[in-house]
Amino acid sequence: MKQILYVMFLSVLLFSCSDKLSPEEEAYIKRIEEHRAQVNEFMKSDPRSPFNFKNKVEFHELNYFDVKPDFVFTSKLYEYPEKDTVIIYGTKGEPRETVKFGYVKFRYDGEEFKVNVYESTGKDGTKYYSIWFTDKTTNKESYGVGRYLDFEKQDDPNYIYTVDFNLAYNPYCAYNPNYSCAIPSKEDYIPLEIKAGEKKFHN
Repeated sequence: MKQILYVMFLSVLLFSCSDKLSPEEEAYIKRIEEHRAQVNEFMKSDPRSPFNFKNKVEFHELNYFDVKPDFVFTSKLYEYPEKDTVIIYGTKGEPRETVKFGYVKFRYDGEEFKVNVYESTGKDGTKYYSIWFTDKTTNKESYGVGRYLDFEKQDDPNYIYTVDFNLAYNPYCAYNPNYSCAIPSKEDYIPLEIKAGEKKFHN
């Protein structure tokens, strides 16, 4: 599921001076809710869904935090001068090589945070980029392994990316133990309660 960029929404202020939502915020919330409905339908019905893979898992609708427009940020991709190859582990214990490629950053409540972006290589040689993280909700309200954000790298070094935590999702191992998923490292911990995106599936 590809990350959705909301450029039009980000052209206006993310915060309203009153409790009433702006039309742009209302439209954004509606888009996120529609996206979540599409994900639920995929998970329920598509044969590629983790609920329909090997040992079929009982489906119920995914759990989400309320949509929060103030958890949408923009950032350049800051590449590390030296791109170290690091080992991360899957939930079945297998080591995986990945490259710590760069990071994005954002400010929240007056503090600055950064989130690593990793470069991996698929079996066909295609490179793909990933964000995975844990935060202060991990293993409480959100999945204990961590959550993911899709990231599509652009060739333009000045490109401004959307980092939307309302689109944070659980890896497939959160639903079906037949899957193994990358475990975020200690460095991928964000010391913040990110009450946006997907919650735990199994309570």
